[in-house]
Amino acid sequence: MMTYIDLRRALLVLIVAVLLPASSFAALAVTDAPRELRIGFQKSSVNLSLLKHRQALEQQLKGVKVSWFEFTAGPQMLEALSVGSIDFATTGEPPPIFAQAAGSNLVYVGAEPAKPGVSAILVKPDSVIRTLADLKGKKIAFQKGSSAHYHVLRAIQQAGLQWSDITPVYLAPADARAAFERGSVDVWAIWDPYWAAIEQSTQVRILATGKGLVNNLSHYLSARSFADKYPKVIQLLFEELTRSDSLVQTNRKEAVAIIAASTGLDKPTIASFLERRPRSPVVYLTQNIIDEQQKVADNFYQQKLIPKAVNVRDAAWLPPGAKL
Repeated sequence: MMTYIDLRRALLVLIVAVLLPASSFAALAVTDAPRELRIGFQKSSVNLSLLKHRQALEQQLKGVKVSWFEFTAGPQMLEALSVGSIDFATTGEPPPIFAQAAGSNLVYVGAEPAKPGVSAILVKPDSVIRTLADLKGKKIAFQKGSSAHYHVLRAIQQAGLQWSDITPVYLAPADARAAFERGSVDVWAIWDPYWAAIEQSTQVRILATGKGLVNNLSHYLSARSFADKYPKVIQLLFEELTRSDSLVQTNRKEAVAIIAASTGLDKPTIASFLERRPRSPVVYLTQNIIDEQQKVADNFYQQKLIPKAVNVRDAAWLPPGAKL
């Protein structure tokens, strides 16, 4: 969870974002910005979806082509980041751990606060599964290397089970939902807005949310070479992302309409998602954020779910002059 220091830093970023003139980055020198800024996002990327709609980057980064690419989940997005197809992305906690274990040269550049309430482990209303201990022997669908992967791991650990006690079925969100609805799997672990979407269309029972199990921080990532070369662009992104979060808090109706149009999901689904989502300003890395991410990485390695141990600090990036 975010500490007092984290919250103070987040507040400082928010204050700077509010006070900074909108044109302050319009005159960035050619060496301060790339010719093209390629951003990866997914349906859960609230701040990025709003930023895309607001076109604040396009207005401030004169002469820079801003391109947006939607992905189904974090692992697919970080594959694109690893091969240089995008420059900036946001995911949950596990995707960068899996990427780092695979040798990717990505770096963590920032994060949003914990959101334990935006993910769930779901069963059918008439399922015999009533407790986490009942997951033993069951087929559980989720995206491999995603936040749902860690949610399932923590759930079975809480129940005193071993990873070998379940049958993981690795599926992307849409395929996992289809398998769940037709009964090919017993359980579906998923995050918003996919969780909110199925709640709007059919009856499901929540076996467990992330509360008490996972933090669900959102991490922002880039290639190290990009972050080192364009720190002012990273700063601008964080300020504008925090402005986007302010829109969610101050004008929920407008935010719902924008995100519904962006994702193709209906307004009740997005409203339900945003109701569960806490205030989410974007901050640079802190030691607490790194420590929490290291716990996730260590757990995956201890369970032999990643091929080697990773040191999260090795992939941490800070702007020039900043210290942890």
